[in-house]
Amino acid sequence: MKNSTNKNETPAFAGVKNDLFLRALKGETVDRPPVWMMRQAGRYLPEFQEIKQKYDFFTRCQTPELASEITVQPIRRYGMDAAILFSDILVIPQAMNIDVEMKPGVGPWLPKPIRSHKDVENVIVPDIQETLGYVMDAIKMTKEKLNGEIPLIGFAGSPWTILCYCVQGQGSKNFDKAKEFCFTQPLAAHTLLQKITDTTIAYLKEKVKAGVNAVQLFDSWGGMLSPTDYQEFSWQYMQQIIDALKGEAPVIAFGKGCWFALDVMAKSGASALGVDWTCSPRNARYLSGGNITLQGNFDPTRLFSPPAEIKRMVTQMINEFGKDKYIVNLGHGILPNIPLENAGAFIEAVKEYKG
Repeated sequence: MKNSTNKNETPAFAGVKNDLFLRALKGETVDRPPVWMMRQAGRYLPEFQEIKQKYDFFTRCQTPELASEITVQPIRRYGMDAAILFSDILVIPQAMNIDVEMKPGVGPWLPKPIRSHKDVENVIVPDIQETLGYVMDAIKMTKEKLNGEIPLIGFAGSPWTILCYCVQGQGSKNFDKAKEFCFTQPLAAHTLLQKITDTTIAYLKEKVKAGVNAVQLFDSWGGMLSPTDYQEFSWQYMQQIIDALKGEAPVIAFGKGCWFALDVMAKSGASALGVDWTCSPRNARYLSGGNITLQGNFDPTRLFSPPAEIKRMVTQMINEFGKDKYIVNLGHGILPNIPLENAGAFIEAVKEYKG
């Protein structure tokens, strides 16, 4: 059913020509599963590299003309079934009065990490249009470029993942300072997590109003926590976001390394769950109860395999997950040095799939 908004259908589903991705999110029967790739708008594409040479990272995020162009580049080249807006999870802390830089060779860099309750008090819950209006402008421009051909995904980081960067001050193998902050100053940690949650809800609601068809929550560092700590410091805040958004647009929840929480996630009201490559399709179906749409879970590094091997593995992956209630994706973002032909083989394997 297209172009309708009955009680089972949010406006997010209306008026998209290729609605395969949206139908998979609703759990409908499809001829083949939809396909897109996390970080598909970006660094592995030569056309992206041309823009990168002229503009720094946050300029690309904050300039709607550039962000929308980068978003549609992979669609022009490969014809995925969904586009994901080019942006970054760290635009949220920037809007919250936290300095965030992108240092070449280092990645995210926060010159003044949050380490105390006083630091948390200086963090604001911002006016979204005032601070992040450029994202909404990028969505509107992207929607014009896509011209209703495919859906557009908006995204945000989970509050825990955002906290990791805000406290650690940069990327980390174990986010020890972030965890120490949570365990020694839990009140400050929960205050910060709630501020991030409130900001994220307002941000994603504005994104839906601006025109995204679905939203994804990236809990990239959820797997750093034990199952018990995950519930306290990550999942309860993700659940708040899902509760606030699920009536307005489908929500995909992706926790890297969080297979242990798939049973809880499956009951959350999310439309789909992302799965990384460390959890087999069979286990992912079992742990999530077998009724929710799953997304994933090809190892991004496997895209270095020869194209014929990639196609064989993708076909096997679809067979193992099943073609329905399934969205083909990587288990994390595409790597910068993946050969273009190999990325193409990944997409083609799905489009050629005969169930």
